[in-house]
Amino acid sequence: MDLDAYAAEHDREWRRLAELTGRYRLGADEADELIALYQRVATHLSVVRSRSPDPVLVARLSQLVLAARGRLAGRSGFSWAAVGRFFSTGFPLAVYRAWPWWTAVGVGFVLVAGFLMYWTAAHPETAAALIGEEAAAEAFEARFVGYYSEYSAPSFAFQLWTHNAWIAARCLASGILVLPVFYLLWQNALNIGVTGGVLAAYDRTDVFFSMITPHGLLELTGIFVAAGVGLRIGWAWIAPPPDLTRGQAVARAGRSGILVAVGLVGLFAVAGLIEAFVTPAAVPTGVRVGIGVLAWLGFLGYVLYFGRRAANAGGEPVRP
Repeated sequence: MDLDAYAAEHDREWRRLAELTGRYRLGADEADELIALYQRVATHLSVVRSRSPDPVLVARLSQLVLAARGRLAGRSGFSWAAVGRFFSTGFPLAVYRAWPWWTAVGVGFVLVAGFLMYWTAAHPETAAALIGEEAAAEAFEARFVGYYSEYSAPSFAFQLWTHNAWIAARCLASGILVLPVFYLLWQNALNIGVTGGVLAAYDRTDVFFSMITPHGLLELTGIFVAAGVGLRIGWAWIAPPPDLTRGQAVARAGRSGILVAVGLVGLFAVAGLIEAFVTPAAVPTGVRVGIGVLAWLGFLGYVLYFGRRAANAGGEPVRP
């Protein structure tokens, strides 16, 4: 075999494989091209080894094949670049693509909790049956406000972080069964609605919203995202797309759910810090609420900007 002629014939393919392997991000067509070139160059390496084992060319092709295989299989170990891709592409893209689901969950939750709050407030006998008369209302208010400063702020933040992350994990894990997600949402809506309704019945509405808003906007949005993505996984099982089998549809939705679960750990950490340090802080209500609103809008803006950019680029969720 004429080694020089063989190398000249395939050199363009080898250079193209090296170029694709070294790229930061690949589109769908480029990923397919990378797979095809990897298989082709692996064949070239086998041919060169068997017919004309030139050590320089064998080393070059071996390096190309190993690098391409590593890119296709995913790099092992910790990588700051992978972390950056996760937060700039993987997580926001997964949340952005599921926005109809978690938005619908959020609207439904607010309607149910609002109705429960209205019903409890509009029927004083309900509030009285729950907590008693005026003196009991004052004690209830004290317990509600004192809850946020009962423990030291660092331990309270950690407790809230793990508690909310556990609720989100249950929503995601039970999504395939659908009904458990609605049960978890109902429990939270009932707690918020009845608590708010009792305080409203005794003209303490301002206390309720001043304490729940700073952390509640971000915290509840995280719960809505987890529940929406969980229900999306269940729907993939019930009504898979026509081009996918039921198992493939669930697997794809499940991979997106894993990305969301990892990303929400950070969201709930921020929400926990706000609830532990900002909600009970002795500062004007407007300051505490403003911090909560800014954190909430920051998360929505982050998802909208990075998620839409990744979607327009045709990106796929990236594993952390």
